[in-house]
Formats: sequence, structure tokens, C-alpha cells
Amino acid sequence: MKLRIALISDHASPLAALGGTDCGGQNVYVSQVASALASRGHEVDVFTRRDDAALPMIVEARDGVRVVHVPAGPAVPVKKEELLPYMAEFSAFTTGWCACDDRGYDIAHANFWMSGMVALELKERLEIPFVVTFHALGRVRRLHQGEADGFPEARFEIEERVIDGADRVIAECPQDEQDLITLYEADPRRISMIPCGVDTTRFRPVPRRTARSIVDLGQRDLVVLQLGRLVPRKGIDNVIRGVARLRDQHGVRATLVIVGGESDAPDPVRTPEIARLMDVARCEGVAEQVHFVGRRGRDSLRYYYSAADVFVTTPWYEPFGLTPLESMACGTPVIGADVGGIRYTVCDGETGYLVPPNAPDALADRLARIFADSAHRQMLAWEGLRRARERFSWPGVARSIENLYEEVLGVGELAEVDLSLTA
Repeated sequence: MKLRIALISDHASPLAALGGTDCGGQNVYVSQVASALASRGHEVDVFTRRDDAALPMIVEARDGVRVVHVPAGPAVPVKKEELLPYMAEFSAFTTGWCACDDRGYDIAHANFWMSGMVALELKERLEIPFVVTFHALGRVRRLHQGEADGFPEARFEIEERVIDGADRVIAECPQDEQDLITLYEADPRRISMIPCGVDTTRFRPVPRRTARSIVDLGQRDLVVLQLGRLVPRKGIDNVIRGVARLRDQHGVRATLVIVGGESDAPDPVRTPEIARLMDVARCEGVAEQVHFVGRRGRDSLRYYYSAADVFVTTPWYEPFGLTPLESMACGTPVIGADVGGIRYTVCDGETGYLVPPNAPDALADRLARIFADSAHRQMLAWEGLRRARERFSWPGVARSIENLYEEVLGVGELAEVDLSLTA
């Protein structure tokens, strides 16, 4: 059955450049889900806030996918923590758009809690059913960030209303499902666990010598990679300290390459987190071993993953985390924090290692083990590659989401998530 789908993503456009403060996994998720659903014959309109006056109202992203830039607030970048006052305008425009569309929409899929507000209004006014993927839950964020959490208190009550009003809630990993049940009293019968995926056509192994030549890294260096949004909760300071402990406690000198930021060249002014991390590196005595390269386009990232001996990501918490899957799909083992979705995607001792967050000594120990045994490192790489390809492909994720839509609409048999995605 061909569906018309309203994919709502208030702050995360599928067209945005990645690596900035508010440009990360949700952008990838929306882009990939829209594309994969279109490939299955559906029509998808992505509604996202216009943050640049030069953007056209409608962008034909690909066959079957349009991006609708919603006028809501100033047409400039606004931190997602400050977007709530503009969501009434976003809802009014989106509701009006959907009401005036003669063909109508079969279902809405909200991404993030503010998008859930919009989907809830579409359901109440136009009787369009909706599912929601939160990507991050406010109570979990507040638990880990405390006063540093800049979102308003209203978020918690809004999330509760969205959960109660949604036809289905998509949990991205077992921890996400548990948090929905224990922190929000969500009905387990209305939760479907469907993970994020990885684009295995884009993220694939490149011969290390070739990759290092492309990204200008020494062929004989031991390379640790950190890639993603540069914000404090990602725990990049812990990776820097881990590299310092690796040298001081294990006698192994490695180069740490950090990819991400608000600009293509590393700019401590535009990305204050770079300035903070540079200070950490200086204090740890490893400034010469730490290289910031700035933001990079999606098509170049596989070269960085493939050039590295190991990818490290140790956030304080992580609702899901796409970068471990991308690294695994490129044949590079992962050391990740034993939190959230990372403990679901990374199999400790099989595709990489899990370590506590904020534990540089434990990280250094695992780095030393990987660097000391090339055969073991290769085994981790191959098992990670196999797991990424077999269990986390976007086409498989899209099939599960499609089945969920059909279940909500009552046009298919009771949907069951592909078991290969949940093992």
C-alpha cells in the first residue's frame, strides 16, 4: 500500500551539514528513513523549521521526498533549547498545510518532543494518526546533565502528553524502551523497538593505506578517531585523557583525530568546545598528539573511519548513537561507553569494547589491548562489520517502520519487527 507520510522534524533538517551543535543523529535518521521509505514506493514530506531566509519553501530532495521549510520564528539558526516559543507557529503552518492538501496524509511520524506536539495537533484536528521517535528523553537528559540542561520544565509534561496521544512510540534500543516505561509510565503494548540504521553503501571499508593518504595521516601512526557533535556530554575530554593514560601507563603513543564542529576548519571561536578540549589536551601533555580537523561532509567520513585503528566514543549518556555503527560498517572496531544505545550496538569483546563513561584508565587499558594484538583487532573489525551489515541496514529498519505504520492504519497484519534487527 502506497502511503503519504508527514515526517516532522522541528530542528533537524535532512539537508543540514552535520557535526554542529544541533546537527547529528536525528538529521541522519530523518534523511535515511525518508529516503528508504520513498524507495519502497511511499511519498514523504519532511516538515522542518526554516533557519535560513534563502531557503526555498519546498526542496525536492529525491524522488518521493520533499522537504518543506516551515516558517516559525526568525529565519536564522536557533538553539533547539530555545525553540518552544515558536512551535505554535510551526504547528499552525503544518496543520494548515496538511488541511489544504487535497490528497491528505495517511500518517505522521514525529521526531523529537516538539515535533510530537505538532503531530498531536494534526491528530486532534485532522485525525491523522502518528508515531513518534523521541531520539532523547527529557527526564533522562535532566538526570545526566542537571542544571546544564537548557530545556524548559514544560518539556516533561509535553512528553507525557505526546506519549499518551501517540498511536505508537518507537524505542531505539532496550534502554530507551525501559526509560519510557519507568520514567513516563508508557504502555508497553504501544512501544515498538526499532533501532536506527547505518548506510552500508556509504559506510564501507576502504584500504587503510588509501584512506590515510586521502585524509593526510601518517601510514605508521597508531590512530584513535573521535567523530561527531562537539558538545560536553559526548565525553571527548575523557578520550583525550585516555590517550594520555595510554602513553603514561602503557608506553603507547597514539594520534587522536577529532572530526566535528561548526565549520570546515577547526575554529575555537565558532565551536567553544574545541577551545575547552584544547585546554584539556595541553593540561594532559598531549596537545601534539591531538588533531582537530573540523567538520566534514558525510561522503568523506568513511575515509576517517577506515584510516583509524580504533574509533572511540564515551559520552555520559547516549539515546542511541549512530557513529559506532558507522565505524563498524567501515571495518573499524569501537570502544564505547557502556550506556544507552551503545551497549546495544557494540558487543563487548566481540565487535569492540564497552567501558564506563568518564573512566580514562579503563579506556587506556582497552586501547592498549587493541594496539598490542593486531589479530585480535582484525577479529573485532570483521565481527563489527558483519553485525552492522546483518542487523542494522536502513532498508531493514524502513521495512519495520513501514510494518508499524500499516499496523497503526489497520491495513496489514500485526507488525513484527524484523528479529534480525533486535538481536
